[in-house]
Amino acid sequence: MLVCVAPLSVISAEPGRESDTPRLRVGVYENPPKIFLDEAGQPTGILGDLLRHMADREGWQLEPVPCLWQACLSALALGEIDLMPDVALTPSRATRFDFHEVPALLSWSQIYVAAGREQPTSLLELQGRRLAVLQGSVQHDYLMTFFTGMDLPVRWVLVDSLEAGFKAVLDGRADAVAANQFYGDQRAEGTDLIRAPVVFLPSRLYYAATPGRSPKVLTTIDDYLDLWRNDPGSLYFETLRRWEPRRASGPLPAWLWWSLGGLSAMLSVALLFGALLRRQVQRQTHRLQESEQKLSTILNSVQAHIYIKGTDFRYQYVNQKVADLLGAPPEAIVGCRDEDFFDADTCRLLKENDGRVLLRGERFSNEEVNRVKGQKAPHVFLSEKLPLRTPTGEIYALCGISTDITEHRQIQEQLHQLSFFDALTGLPNRRLLLDRVRRGLSSSARTGYDGALVLLDLDNFKSVNDTLGHDAGDRLLCAVAERIQRRLRATDTLARLGADEFVVLLEDLALQPDRAVVAVRHLADEWLAALAEPFALDGAPYVISVSLGVALFSDAAEDVDTLLKGADLALQAAKRLGHNRLQFFNPAMQVAINRRSQLEGALRQAIESRSLALHLQPQVNTAGETVALEALARWEAPGLGTISPAEFIPLAESTGLIVPLGEWVLEQACAYLADWQGDEQLKRVVLAVNISPAQFRHPNFVAHLESTLERSGCPPERLELEVTESLLIDELEQVIQRMENLRAHGIRFALDDFGTGYASLSYLKRLPLALLKVDQSFVRDLLTDPNDEAIVRTIIALGQSLDLKVLAEGVETEAQAKRLKALGCTLLQGYLYGKPAPLERWREDRRLTVAPTN
Repeated sequence: MLVCVAPLSVISAEPGRESDTPRLRVGVYENPPKIFLDEAGQPTGILGDLLRHMADREGWQLEPVPCLWQACLSALALGEIDLMPDVALTPSRATRFDFHEVPALLSWSQIYVAAGREQPTSLLELQGRRLAVLQGSVQHDYLMTFFTGMDLPVRWVLVDSLEAGFKAVLDGRADAVAANQFYGDQRAEGTDLIRAPVVFLPSRLYYAATPGRSPKVLTTIDDYLDLWRNDPGSLYFETLRRWEPRRASGPLPAWLWWSLGGLSAMLSVALLFGALLRRQVQRQTHRLQESEQKLSTILNSVQAHIYIKGTDFRYQYVNQKVADLLGAPPEAIVGCRDEDFFDADTCRLLKENDGRVLLRGERFSNEEVNRVKGQKAPHVFLSEKLPLRTPTGEIYALCGISTDITEHRQIQEQLHQLSFFDALTGLPNRRLLLDRVRRGLSSSARTGYDGALVLLDLDNFKSVNDTLGHDAGDRLLCAVAERIQRRLRATDTLARLGADEFVVLLEDLALQPDRAVVAVRHLADEWLAALAEPFALDGAPYVISVSLGVALFSDAAEDVDTLLKGADLALQAAKRLGHNRLQFFNPAMQVAINRRSQLEGALRQAIESRSLALHLQPQVNTAGETVALEALARWEAPGLGTISPAEFIPLAESTGLIVPLGEWVLEQACAYLADWQGDEQLKRVVLAVNISPAQFRHPNFVAHLESTLERSGCPPERLELEVTESLLIDELEQVIQRMENLRAHGIRFALDDFGTGYASLSYLKRLPLALLKVDQSFVRDLLTDPNDEAIVRTIIALGQSLDLKVLAEGVETEAQAKRLKALGCTLLQGYLYGKPAPLERWREDRRLTVAPTN
């Protein structure tokens, strides 16, 4: 990174002057992970590493001077050292040392206690306890002022190092220790010390220098910090990530919530203390004024915005932090409303939140984004608001504590972006992708839905960089990402793994692997078509090709590495086969893809040439007499043999061929019915035809059926259309209207595979049905599974209550038939009464005994 700062002349041994000697004496006290000495005796930690980065660029020679905290401060004041990291800026220190302007680090203070001991929840609960604190530290100054001002006794255990303070608690010589959270969290880890929910004193940390000795050094530090903090990819954020303690992710760090709780408790006690003093104003006026002054000093020194609003939403009190935010003195703010200081959106939000406290007595804890009039950037606050009540319980005001977390949020967002997203394309990076792959595999294991991981690699991408330059290559990568992103579903994830390698995570594709393969193939075809369009690079069209490798979740056994390796192997195979190729990891799946492509072409040709066959299977009454025949499509493909309906019907549905196939079946069925009118037996038989949801919803379905009936001359009352429950999922009103229109012609309707789908009683009573067909999955185990028998009994009772006939499918044994009749089922169908066969075979064998009336 290029930093536009001129090299410095730094500190010499002679006080009061800067010289050309590149030597900088740095005071180092042990406060990991912010500052400490490494094994080589060099400053390290967050602030140490940042200083060393600056020194490397400026040619400074750092001379570390080990010292205890108080000794370091004294040496800095006397000029015995030139610079000291990790110094919080306070009014008293501002008179003793020089500071730069841009804070190097944000910190706060925390109370730590021994595990198993009673944990304080606020500073007030530390009264009477032994409290260890680093002598001369900002924690020492703040806590002394706080407890003295509140007239609360504390037994101080003053130490000369943070390590000594923590050891005092471990040895039982102190009940608690106060320290910055960076050191405290690291020191407490692995010991019997825990972090208590007491947070105070948010601080900004700087590098301090001897007064008048190093203005150029401090200016240079400011230049680096200002430049680095505005660049998410800088050494500053890299250093923060390296030393950042591991914490569970969440919407906000737990310390902020505890901080507000502690401050809220402190404020509540302070307000109660003030209220008690006011009751004694006649006798203790002088003492009351003194206490109120102390309270005001404390509230104005707290690094939080504290305010009180009345039931009229007007400010009754604000501390100095609120006054600084609004740019007006406290006395000018008291009596005003939020409308006088904030924009309209902020006022609506604040009034809604404040109303919950003032009108309903709720306690509010959440983030608020406020925009002050005249200020461009909004502020993000973590606000805690609680109602103030009279002794009778009436709410008379609201007390609020808002901590400005704007800077913290910005840094958090920058770190999150760097950690989980690609800097060039903005897509998820490898880390985020792996996390989503793990969740995708886990979800697939629960739901049974298969998914896939697709590796997409640009062929010969290196030539783009070599011929057009890296800028053109970057633009091409962004354009490729955009084209793919536009063709993804909401549940899909596109990520970038490397220079020219992208990954697409596809979830919830299908329950069956072969269906998942088809879905991936269709999506990949869309990507390939989109990427085949020329890209505009430097004013000229540029055409690329890509290779794709696919691994299904079902091939990975819930293992991320196996899934990635499988997709990579498939990608390499695709590259070997040539450009613009898609290759599946599982060879069996590739065979299935090849067979599917072959079957699709053959099926399309069979429909066009009308070379499929129509077989019939009888539906009988309890006397074994045929009342209806079901028409079933069968396919004998030249060179492929007999293709099962379980294979070619789903293929037809996924490719859209189900519509022309269904039209052919209807035409054949109507021709049969018209021909049967000359047969004394068959003219009484109903012919049932299965109608797929896609066929039924087709805009031309009704018109085609009406024209087929008219051309064939078949009696409509002998035609029965079987639909499934999946038809009822969408556009129910349109479905009912179409069924009513067709019933007006005399056509019957049956609900097929009943009990396996989505139908409800409210749907059934509205549908113009004549028949319910019990799915064969319930009949198969009817005699052995009480649950199946209960389901069949319920369906039969339901049909009777709705005046619908009920037919059981898949009847194969006399025992099944006997039990179904006993349950009240009047119509049966299955291999027991005949397998599907051509009409000619039924006529030749004369195996049909048709019921006399139907």
